[in-house]
Amino acid sequence: MKAVRFAAYGGPDVLDLAEVPEPHAGPGQIRVAVRAAGVNPHDWRTREGQFQRIRPIDLPSGVGQDASGVVDEVGEGVTDIAVGDLVLGRGSNTYAEFAVLSSWARLPSGLTFAEAAGYPSVVETALRVLRLVGVQTGQTLLVSGAAGGVGSAVLQIARDRGIKVIGTASAANQDYVRSLGAIATTYGEGWVDRVRQLGQIDAALDLNGTGVIRGLLDLTGDPSRVITIADLEAPMLGIRFAGVGGNMMDALAETVDLISQGKLHIPVEKSYPLAEASAAHADSQAGHTRGRRVLLV
Repeated sequence: MKAVRFAAYGGPDVLDLAEVPEPHAGPGQIRVAVRAAGVNPHDWRTREGQFQRIRPIDLPSGVGQDASGVVDEVGEGVTDIAVGDLVLGRGSNTYAEFAVLSSWARLPSGLTFAEAAGYPSVVETALRVLRLVGVQTGQTLLVSGAAGGVGSAVLQIARDRGIKVIGTASAANQDYVRSLGAIATTYGEGWVDRVRQLGQIDAALDLNGTGVIRGLLDLTGDPSRVITIADLEAPMLGIRFAGVGGNMMDALAETVDLISQGKLHIPVEKSYPLAEASAAHADSQAGHTRGRRVLLV
């Protein structure tokens, strides 16, 4: 089968489309014929080697965690899904024609494969950081990097919970952030003062790691009220890094429920063929994403 691989850490150009052996589902897993794969910052951070000290991997390695597709193999002990079912989920090496998933849910009615591939890790992360930061109904949450995938999910879930949200994003994405129910403002020079003029901040999330941690700490006054998923140096200031973790099956069930109720929609900003994974990574790293980027298989 064809799969995107990298043999050395580096920039987007280290990604290569290669012929590799097909994976197979082990106990408690399923295999899907991939139709689309989500492109996440975690993917290019892994490709750059940012996590090699804490989670070393053997090279050459595949890429990707999120996918949607058609089940074509069911592992021992799996009873809730069958060959031929349409699913979205998370696994490993999903930038490929076939991938093994360890967590999954059935595709909600009306959702395309491209749309579905953008949800798993994004919404799990959004649900987890909202829980960890402890923001409650009636309080105000500041979201730095509000227009990306996780930000799009956070804004909609927080709105549904009665939380007031202020979101920072590029000038081009101000209307998009407002459309998701948040008060929008731009980042860049003077952003802390602009946010302060909008009201008291009870909690804050850093979703893109652009050096905003000290400003978020200044606005909340308490490191326990700030969570980052992108700044690996934040723990030195007493701020929690929450890049991974959580119960994916539970998160997928809640994701499908929110989508089915019309409470959550994350647009696909751009899709790419599998052979253009390097371009997808370059665009993702450049930022200013509105919603999600996906690879079509």
